[in-house]
Amino acid sequence: MYTIINLIRTYKSVFTVIVMGLLGYSQIFAQAGEVNTADHNVLDFKGIPAKGKDLNQLSFSDQGAWFSYGFPNESSFYGGFVGPYLMMEQNGVWLSQMLSQLSINDVVNKKIIDWKNFKVEQNSFLSHLQQKFLSKALEVNQTLFYVDKNTALIYVDITNRSKDDQKLEFQWHGKKLDGGFRFEKMDNGVMIYSEKNNYIGYIKSRIIKPKDVVVTEDSYLIIEPKVDLKVGESTRIVLTQSFLWSKLNLRKAINNSMHYTENPDRFLKERKQEKKRQLEKLEINLDAPWRKPSYQKLLAKSLMTLQNNWRSAAGDLKYDGFFPSYHQDWFHGFWAWDSWKHASAVAIYDIDLAKDQIRAIFNEMDDNGFIPDCIFRDSKDEEPNLRNTKPPLAAWAVWNIYQVDKDKAFLNEMYYKILRQHKWWYKYRDHDQDGLCEYGSNDGTLEAAKWESGMDNAVRFDQSRIVENESGGYSLNQESVDLNAYLYAEKEYLRLITNTIGQPKLSKLYSLESNKLKKLIQEQFYDDSVGWFYDTSIDGTEFVHGMGCEGWIPLWANLATQEQATKVKENMLKTTLFNTKVPFQTLSASHPEFNPADGYWRGPNWLDQSYFAIQGLHNYGFHEEADGACYKLLQNAQGVLTPGESLRENYNPMTGEGLEAKNFSWTAAHIILMLQVL
Repeated sequence: MYTIINLIRTYKSVFTVIVMGLLGYSQIFAQAGEVNTADHNVLDFKGIPAKGKDLNQLSFSDQGAWFSYGFPNESSFYGGFVGPYLMMEQNGVWLSQMLSQLSINDVVNKKIIDWKNFKVEQNSFLSHLQQKFLSKALEVNQTLFYVDKNTALIYVDITNRSKDDQKLEFQWHGKKLDGGFRFEKMDNGVMIYSEKNNYIGYIKSRIIKPKDVVVTEDSYLIIEPKVDLKVGESTRIVLTQSFLWSKLNLRKAINNSMHYTENPDRFLKERKQEKKRQLEKLEINLDAPWRKPSYQKLLAKSLMTLQNNWRSAAGDLKYDGFFPSYHQDWFHGFWAWDSWKHASAVAIYDIDLAKDQIRAIFNEMDDNGFIPDCIFRDSKDEEPNLRNTKPPLAAWAVWNIYQVDKDKAFLNEMYYKILRQHKWWYKYRDHDQDGLCEYGSNDGTLEAAKWESGMDNAVRFDQSRIVENESGGYSLNQESVDLNAYLYAEKEYLRLITNTIGQPKLSKLYSLESNKLKKLIQEQFYDDSVGWFYDTSIDGTEFVHGMGCEGWIPLWANLATQEQATKVKENMLKTTLFNTKVPFQTLSASHPEFNPADGYWRGPNWLDQSYFAIQGLHNYGFHEEADGACYKLLQNAQGVLTPGESLRENYNPMTGEGLEAKNFSWTAAHIILMLQVL
């Protein structure tokens, strides 16, 4: 079956070449099939933070670590890596501009070698950061990579390029950027304590007994023994930086970090192989139109984006998962519908991590089936949002995960949890018990009810109000087409899940339920005079007019009739409506409230909704139109295909300008999904 689908897609893509050539898009097939797996420098990590809360630059992390690093862009900071940026502190704060900077002392000539005399080359990879400093006298190569979630290892190879033997002394030094931290001396390094949290950090040299360790209130110095370096000879020094949530496992962590210093090349090789495998899993599934180096590099950027937002289980977050963006302090948690989207993409290259992202959210579900909107590491500092939930996409994500590894045990683990959450909607968000649900809130506020849609300030909610439900909870006084389309899709996935885990009677029941719901949606929410799906009043008698992205969700859910889908498609492709420079934005460009620059959900383009649109077109056989729109989007969204520039939260559909948060996870996730074979 898989081979047949691939063959169909291949023939479809050949036809697409002809059609898109007429549209001016044929260059996307140039070099089709060419493979380029280079993943270096897909994001720009250069810069020096001016203060603790400086968010002007990106930073690199891996293995779910809660701390990250960058490259210096000023010679006075050469000799080390910028940071770390601590995400366990104040929702993100730079501990130091450079916690461990290397100074090299020419013992014979009694001078410290000036980094200004070196040429510098800096490269980032999925597996590591690397710097090369070159002068007439020395070559210095610095590499940083994560050995685990707690420890980053820095090793430095120094080669004598001069015509004379050299005697050198190496010194590691650094100081904190702002208050809130204190340093203490340890045998061969420095302990770091936060004055606001319980976590601890430490810096350790591989040298068991350094020449000296000097610690002041806000700085430290580690002096390593002198080294005689003959002409052409090399030496290596190694340093680790580690951060833990408590002292309980300190001794074990220190022993582990010292173990890694014994053979850094071996552990870096393992990390490189891991990243190579991940990228290959993404590349092997590239659909025919996207088999080109620029899109393969985009896959690497998307993977890097998710990697930098990956956080390991800590505190109230019981499983690993992904921040929407480490780059904004209000996004340092896990959001429900973000998580379903992240997991669907991550499953392609890291199945266990995808499963944990799902578990992280379901772990917070209450006995009634309510899932919080968002959860955080420390509920005492930042309470989970229990006022509302988010749209039901969990079954979609779980089924996507199953498609990768065929793990029936995972389906069994998740089935009853999904079912409980599914039933919650009909008990607490169906005001008139007609089988069609509404977005709502637990606290009776209109604000939280709008948040529940995920489209906080969407035009369709401008005139809505709150009504109280008999079973508890509150609903908006309108039934939303996207919510019910998501619930239809969930019934279909429940049908597939139960059939797979050997419950055919339940599978048949879900089939009956989904067919009934499909008919209700087709009849109540579709305006044939316009060719669009709209929300309606709670009694289903009036449309809530205003063409928004919710109108194509029935195509994504595959519940529209072919005739309905064709009319919706025609509206989607009108340049005056949704086929803008960056197509398939949240609100029609013809709407009087359209605000593409700063409208949030009143005009900007969010790539999750664009993905639903493109997938919806594919579902109904409009492959050429879907590929054409996808090409247009990727080409015109600012920085998406530009090495170094980050993926943004949303985009201006008229200019392509990147908007809101940088390094946004679901943008990366949906780019991955857009480029995959259906």
